[in-house]
Amino acid sequence: MNVFRLAVKVARNHPRTIIPGWIGFIIFFLFPVAIGYTLSRGFDALSTGETGQVVKFALVVVVLEICRMSIIHWCALNWIQAWTRMQTLIRSNMLAAQMASGGPDAGRPVGSSGEAITHFRDDVEDVVMLVDNMVDISAGVVFTLFAGMVLASTNGSAAAILLLPLLGVVTATRALDTRVKHYRRADRAAAGDVSGLLGDVMAAATTVKVNDAADAVLDRFKVLADRRRSTAVRDRVLDESVWAFSQGAADVGLGLVLLLSASAIADGGFSSGDLALFVSYLGWLSFLPRIIGRTMARRKQAAVAFERMSTLVADDDVERTVEARYLPIGRGEKRPRPTPQRPTRVPLQQLQLCGLTAIYANDAGIRNVDMTVHRGSFTVVTGAIGSGKSTLLRAILGLCTQGDVRGTVLWNGHELADVPAFMVPPNAAYLPQVPQLISDSLADNVSLGPAGFEEIRLALDLAAVAQDVAEMADGAQTLIGPRGLRLSGGQRQRVATARALVHSPELVVLDDLSSALDVETELQLWSNLRAAGMTVIAVSHRQVAFDRADQVLSLRNGLLVS
Repeated sequence: MNVFRLAVKVARNHPRTIIPGWIGFIIFFLFPVAIGYTLSRGFDALSTGETGQVVKFALVVVVLEICRMSIIHWCALNWIQAWTRMQTLIRSNMLAAQMASGGPDAGRPVGSSGEAITHFRDDVEDVVMLVDNMVDISAGVVFTLFAGMVLASTNGSAAAILLLPLLGVVTATRALDTRVKHYRRADRAAAGDVSGLLGDVMAAATTVKVNDAADAVLDRFKVLADRRRSTAVRDRVLDESVWAFSQGAADVGLGLVLLLSASAIADGGFSSGDLALFVSYLGWLSFLPRIIGRTMARRKQAAVAFERMSTLVADDDVERTVEARYLPIGRGEKRPRPTPQRPTRVPLQQLQLCGLTAIYANDAGIRNVDMTVHRGSFTVVTGAIGSGKSTLLRAILGLCTQGDVRGTVLWNGHELADVPAFMVPPNAAYLPQVPQLISDSLADNVSLGPAGFEEIRLALDLAAVAQDVAEMADGAQTLIGPRGLRLSGGQRQRVATARALVHSPELVVLDDLSSALDVETELQLWSNLRAAGMTVIAVSHRQVAFDRADQVLSLRNGLLVS
């Protein structure tokens, strides 16, 4: 992995922003060269008593300083825009891969909310920090070259010694290569665990309180936080040690320069102007060794970030995290209205599974499932906990992406080459065992995009929730609160069911819908779906579903037994 090449691809996505800022920083670092040279001329004039020349050089220094501060102010404003664009590019590429359902751009789902936070926040930050350091290095190199030429004209040996700190920093940082990457990888994993636990606890705060589990949760949090503290301290100490070593090496180099120049100063071969020149450049000359050490460490950390982010994009291809993308985030840039990318509806006549297998790393899952579902039929899947029911439904929809996944899915006798890309509305819709609602209106939760009033009303009727909605003060425009907390458990389940039905899919896949419904409501729901002629595959354990099913399939240890 060429980390610097990937970082450059991130930077050049919007050259109109990054290039002016980059050039601006280089110009900013050239001002100290001119200021130091002007100061040396001024001190030489002062030593010879040329008062007029002293005043002239002093005015030039003031003008140069004003210009230097003006350009760094402009660069800072410009760099904020560049920083935002670079972060947005990487995040947009990862998000697009996560949102794609099948197709060549689909990535593996992120493991947890904690992992998502560390990928989208911390890993992206590491990459952009590397770009920032690359800008600093280029500016530092330009300054060092020009300053070196000026110094070499005064004392060539002293200027040559300035290379020694660079060699020491490069050698030391390369020796720490493996350790830097190992510490950063461990710290990111630990941070993801802490963030994931916090997210889960916030989502299940009521459950924690009702079960008086606060102490147990805090104990678990303490374990994860202690691990995170250990990894963070270790990572930070190493990072700061590299920076401190770089600073120390630069200071040693400058000390050697002064020692070498001491004899020249003593015998008068070193004028007051020459001394002013070296003193003026001393602080700036330490910048390049320090930033080289920091950048080499950042390179290792960015490599870890790219490795982690590549797991979220298609084919684990790290190039996809930095591919060019139009980002309309600047003032005056047009934001094209997105159009939903849905497959063409293909009326379902028959769905067949042939040898469908999805086995996880712990050996759980389903094996060699063969089944046939006809149009308008109602198929119930049942079995003990852990028998593979949810895995079967996810495998039908192409949502199993990890482990040993094989077998074929045939739609009207034709094998689906890209199951997840095809198995979305209007061809198929899925209601998971734990539906997720958003803090918005009930209607927006059902439609999640373009859907007319009639489609929403029909979906609410089919999901047996229309009467409940009619009794709400604001009807379908009722705000349901975070995760639908203003609804009862059964209402949340039925609203999510309406969302699965709003586009009249050819196939409806429901995972244990009846778990939050009373028998009467479930009976009404199954009757509605039968009357609408929908093709349904549902997980259920209730007799009311068995009585209305065209076929009942039982799973045992991942095998279809009936």
